[in-house]
Amino acid sequence: MLRYIVRRVLFLIPVLLGVAFCVFTLLYLTPGDPARMVLGDLATEDAVQEFRNREGLNDPFLVQFGNYVWKAVTKGDIGRSYITKRSVAQEVLAAFPATLKLSALAMLIAILVGLPCGILSAIKQYSLFDTVTMIFAMIGLSMPVFWLGLLLILLFSVHLRWLPSSGFGTFKAMILPAVSLSAQAISMVTRMTRSSMLEVIRADYIRTARAKGQRESVVIWVHALHNALIPVVTLCGLQFGHLLAGAILTESIFAIPGVGRLMVSSIMQRDYPMVQGGVLFIAIVFSIVNLLVDLVYAYIDPRIKAQYK
Repeated sequence: MLRYIVRRVLFLIPVLLGVAFCVFTLLYLTPGDPARMVLGDLATEDAVQEFRNREGLNDPFLVQFGNYVWKAVTKGDIGRSYITKRSVAQEVLAAFPATLKLSALAMLIAILVGLPCGILSAIKQYSLFDTVTMIFAMIGLSMPVFWLGLLLILLFSVHLRWLPSSGFGTFKAMILPAVSLSAQAISMVTRMTRSSMLEVIRADYIRTARAKGQRESVVIWVHALHNALIPVVTLCGLQFGHLLAGAILTESIFAIPGVGRLMVSSIMQRDYPMVQGGVLFIAIVFSIVNLLVDLVYAYIDPRIKAQYK
C-alpha cells in the first residue's frame, strides 16, 4: 500500500507541471498588457517598462516559465500578486476555507439526496418514483449553475425573503449557494447509484442471499449496496473536484470570498500570478482527492487491497 501511495504521489509531479505549463501558456497568449492594467492608462512608458523588467515580463516565454517552476520547487514561491503585493500562496490559502466549506457542503447534500434516490429508483425500477426521479436528474444535469443560483435568489431572497442572497457567514447564508452548486452532483450520484445497483441486484449472489431467507433490507443495504459503492465512490471523488472548480461561478453570484471569486477578480485585473497560483492549487487538491478515493477502494473491496499487496 505504501509503495502505491508513493507511486501515485510521484505521478502528481508531471500532472502539476502540465497544468502549470498550460495555464502559463494561455495567460502568456492572452491579449492585453498586465503592466498597463496594473499601472493604469495614465502611467508613463518608463514606468510600464520598469514594471515589466521587475516582473520579468520582457523575458522569453520559456525563461519566464522556467523561473516560475524553479522558484516554486526550490523556494515554494508561486509569485506575488500584482495588485496586493502579497504572496499568492497566502492569498489562496486565506480564501480556500470558504471554497472548501462550500464544496464539502454541496457534496454532502449530493450524497444524502442522490444515494437514497438512486437506491430506491433501482429497487422500484420503472415505477412512478423512478420516472420522476430520473426526470429531475436530467433537469439537474441540464441546468447551468449560474442560472439556478439566480433563480434561487429571485425566489427565496427577493420574493419570499427567507434566505440571504449573499455572504457565507451563517448557516442560512450557506443554503442557497450549496444547493445551487450541488444540483448537478445530485443528478450524477443518483444516476450512477441507480445504474450500479441495477447491475448488482441481478447478480447470482443476491439471488442466493434471498434464497437463504435474508430479509430484503439486509440484501439491499448490506449485500447489494456494499458492492455497488465502488463506481459511486469514484464519481463522488471526481464530483468533489469538479465542485471545487465549479465554485467559481457560485462564489461570484453569491459574493462568497473564496478561491473562485479571487480568481475571477484576478482575471479581470490581469493579475497573472494569482490566476496561475489559484489554478495550480485547485489541481493539487483535485489530485489529492483522487488519491484518497483510490485508497478508499481498498476498504470497500478486499480484492483491490489484495492487488496493492
